[in-house]
Amino acid sequence: MTQVEARLASATPAADGELTWLPAWRIRELVARREVSPVEVTDHFLGRVEGLDPALHAFRMIDVEGARDQARRAEAAVLAGDDIGPLHGVPFALKEFFPIQGMTWQNLLLAERATAERDGVEAERLRRAGAILFGPTIAGLTAREFGDSDRQPQNPWDRQRVCGDSSTGAACAVSSAMVPAAIGTDGRGSNRLPAAYCGLVGMLATRGRVASFDWAHMGPRLLSAPGPLARDVRDAATILSVLSGPDPRDMFCLPDDPPDFLSGIEGGARGLRLVWTDDFGYASTYAGPDSLEAINELRRIAFELSVAAGAEIEETKEVFEDPSTACDAATLSDSTIAVYGPPPGREIVRARESRARIWETFTRVLEGRDFILSPTFQGVAPTRQEWANGWKAEGRMMNTYAAHTAAANLLGWPAVSIPAGLLTGMPIGLQIMGTPNSEPRMLQLAQALLAQRGSRGTEPRQDPGRLTREAGLR
Repeated sequence: MTQVEARLASATPAADGELTWLPAWRIRELVARREVSPVEVTDHFLGRVEGLDPALHAFRMIDVEGARDQARRAEAAVLAGDDIGPLHGVPFALKEFFPIQGMTWQNLLLAERATAERDGVEAERLRRAGAILFGPTIAGLTAREFGDSDRQPQNPWDRQRVCGDSSTGAACAVSSAMVPAAIGTDGRGSNRLPAAYCGLVGMLATRGRVASFDWAHMGPRLLSAPGPLARDVRDAATILSVLSGPDPRDMFCLPDDPPDFLSGIEGGARGLRLVWTDDFGYASTYAGPDSLEAINELRRIAFELSVAAGAEIEETKEVFEDPSTACDAATLSDSTIAVYGPPPGREIVRARESRARIWETFTRVLEGRDFILSPTFQGVAPTRQEWANGWKAEGRMMNTYAAHTAAANLLGWPAVSIPAGLLTGMPIGLQIMGTPNSEPRMLQLAQALLAQRGSRGTEPRQDPGRLTREAGLR
């Protein structure tokens, strides 16, 4: 019997419920203390994928044998006393925009889906941190554009509702605890919005803080960046630490070392100065029929939790400029410049001038303050039918969807969505937005607000829907 086999034979299996909803950092802690085996952890979550994914459609594909091989090597490293990374032994999923060697990935810029010949930088960094890569998750955007709408990820809280757009499969996988955490992309809010729809923490970092590129073209990603999807703020901070930092192959990433996202995370919110906006003065023009109830509830929650956490908060009635036109020009460049060239010069001029005005307004509003709080979305996840009708009927559906989130992408400023509670039984998200490089204090505030929510008994149930029980899982 090998050393690894002996360890597995003597391990005391953790109860299903003890593993299922544990945060990634806690699983890594148990692995490091040899209280749980990476193989045991991997098999547990592979079992959840097998039981739940046929109904939820989160994954494009799963590398079962590859995941088990990674887990065996992770176990051997623990037993050998090797130094281990901050995500050692933790199962992960990646949105299909990120190449994982030997697996299907989606190059949105070139409108191609193919088998990746090598890892992208995101997969490289996760592997170095010890994560176990399960496979790529379905991106809602590509599911729509490539005609496989039958494989659209379904919201674990209510299968008749969507998970949002783009980082949808990743959000679905984390919300249903098929994996403890995942990596998505945030373009106009496409990490934060699925997080809000599914009761998760979803984050966009300062532009360039997370190195990112693909092997198909040399152009920058003007609006989008990789970011964590997790059920826990400390997990989001840990993942951001793993992903952040310069890479010499990325010509557009920030060259300095990232700040420490974890050291002050329990520092609380006392002394922070916050400002609340219902809709930035323009988002209500895109609002749905139930938006007023959601906005009022989120405003109440934001003020109650902020004051309880020791922060100062006031409301602004500032009318910000709608960023949708500038985002449209940037998205056109992002999506087509590699194939068709840039958009017309007049559109670029208008977009740059609009961005300058928006920057000035945000800077003015935040003068003497730390963060802007707002809804992430003006409601809860729509039904699949509402979503389909909206895309067909409204040419500006993306602007409606991303009315509260797109400005952060346009500016390149950090923002995070945290679960704020439930409305009509579905999650609602609270957004925190700040100036560049404010992520450490932003995560500190997010942790403080969620701690207040938990202390008041307002933490929503961890297991969304009946799917776990229907699949015979715990």
